[in-house]
Amino acid sequence: MADQGWDVVIVGSGPGGASVAHRLGPTGARILVVERGERLVRSRDNWDVGRVFLDGAYQAKETWFDGAGRPFAPGLHYFVGGNSKVYGAALLRLRERDFGEVEHAGGVSPAWPLPYEAFAPHYLAAERLFSVHGARGEDPLDPACADPYPHPPVSHEPRIEALAEALKAQGLNPFHLPLGILLDEKDGKPTPASRCIRCDRFDGFPCPLDAKADAQVAALDPALRANPNVTLMTGAYVERIETDPSGRRATGVRLRRNGGEEFHEAKVVVAACGALSSALLFLRSANGKHPGGLANGSGQVGRNYMRHEQSALLALMREPVDATFQKTMAISDFYFAGDGRPHPLGLVQMLAAAQGDQVKAEALPGWLDFLPGAPFEAVARHALGFWLSSEDLPRPENRVSYDGDRVTLALTPVNMEAHRGLRAAFEGHMRRLGAKTSWLDRSLYFGKDVPIGGTAHQCGTMRFGADPAASVLDLDCRAHEVDNLYVADAAFFPSSGAVNPTLTIIANALRVADAVKDALRGAH
Repeated sequence: MADQGWDVVIVGSGPGGASVAHRLGPTGARILVVERGERLVRSRDNWDVGRVFLDGAYQAKETWFDGAGRPFAPGLHYFVGGNSKVYGAALLRLRERDFGEVEHAGGVSPAWPLPYEAFAPHYLAAERLFSVHGARGEDPLDPACADPYPHPPVSHEPRIEALAEALKAQGLNPFHLPLGILLDEKDGKPTPASRCIRCDRFDGFPCPLDAKADAQVAALDPALRANPNVTLMTGAYVERIETDPSGRRATGVRLRRNGGEEFHEAKVVVAACGALSSALLFLRSANGKHPGGLANGSGQVGRNYMRHEQSALLALMREPVDATFQKTMAISDFYFAGDGRPHPLGLVQMLAAAQGDQVKAEALPGWLDFLPGAPFEAVARHALGFWLSSEDLPRPENRVSYDGDRVTLALTPVNMEAHRGLRAAFEGHMRRLGAKTSWLDRSLYFGKDVPIGGTAHQCGTMRFGADPAASVLDLDCRAHEVDNLYVADAAFFPSSGAVNPTLTIIANALRVADAVKDALRGAH
């Protein structure tokens, strides 16, 4: 295999890489998907709170450094399916206005070089591919679409339905959170044939039932089953992308596997390692024609890193929260300016049910006064969890880079005024419902503190655009300086919006795959 030539080599098997493989599979092209990790073993440990959160069993065992030289563990997961093996499966479209210039308290979110309409058909295909459950029209900011979601929304349990009604009475517009999940339900209960059983292990957990629509389950495994021309290689770390002497064409990838080095020739190379890892791959692929890193004549590779300003709110209710699968509701009323708000604030979505061991590990201030001495499992039974996201803004100084062999991730928050406003606004609504509230580091969710180690919403390290001096990729997400090199992860984002990036990654990957199809036709 080491000397076999491929039509396409895809580096990374997360949502971007898996979606490219799925779209290209029926073409008959010889496709190699290279994954540095292995398949995540399905076992009861996948649902064990201690193993997942306390031990960090599935997190990459790496040490990176922040801009001040302090070490931290990045929240990365090297498995077939990438970070999506442990994601929360919230799959929302960017709002149409996110594609234009938006003024924020912390600065300006730049316009995208393509409008929403360029992505709309690919969003629909992405929703179908990842089995998204939702309801059109409930979210006031959901872009208009004549086609319904592929599946009905995941139903609220009675306690969450009551919460939604109470928030509506306060003037908000809660909606069913679009989720990628393999669930069949009737009257709020999973059917006997449903793969998902609506358990309380969702955010941050791998699913041993393969009921979460992650990249492996939804896209890669179906591509491998249906197309013998698609090959998956695991345990293979791509050290660099090689080019021809001109530097204008990628010739393939040099990787390390089983203790040895291999070179795999390719007509087209697609980087889909995640925004951080793809930028690092480009940087360590420097050569005589690309001394600052592959395709880095603009100096933009690794810069403008974004990952949302994020917080978790734990609301402790006086009555027990009798709800197992809680992650079914979101609120977009604060997303843009309006109702007296001069600037956008962000998105609120529910988290999965809290677990006692998670509560135990968090710093709990004096908000347990009406449950004195309660064990942590009892506290968890009274808790509702919410995840708040505000838009992060591109800043060249926020970047991933190499310092020798060390990876450095420099990050300075730039839109915290908006995020503080979001926190205050939503906390006020919950307090009016009688909740006691506490802001959590949510260190367990990512394995390390959110401020630097939380990389789940990473994007923006190799932005796309029409100007090669100000961007790394062209409008097809092909490198300006390397004719057959594409990127199919969130590195291309010029701005982050405030919704989870995964559906946009998938949609764009399908769009990139169509461009690769055209390139392959031209190569024959």
